[in-house]
Amino acid sequence: MAKITYNHPDGSTYAVNANDPVSVMLAALVNNVPGIVGECGGNAMCATCHVYVRSDYLDRLPTMSDDEDEMLDGAAAQRTERSRLGCQIVIDDELDEIVVDLPPTQL
Repeated sequence: MAKITYNHPDGSTYAVNANDPVSVMLAALVNNVPGIVGECGGNAMCATCHVYVRSDYLDRLPTMSDDEDEMLDGAAAQRTERSRLGCQIVIDDELDEIVVDLPPTQL
């Protein structure tokens, strides 16, 4: 079981425990975490699961695919060096206790 913490722009925080392997997006949807839409169901086709990964975890993530990179260019919120699609971050032992910040909007 892995812990994922979602921080919202208003200061609220949601921490969930999820059975791994599960994506940051799916764990949010299953646990009713507001701020993650996941419109395309996890296919890196919509950027409605855009998150900002805390810097301590960035080097543990898999390399960003061209599709993810392209989708982030069209995200509703500003893209930063910490931007990733939650559907492309699959939680495993390396990412247990990951912390992500949510953008102010997904749409």
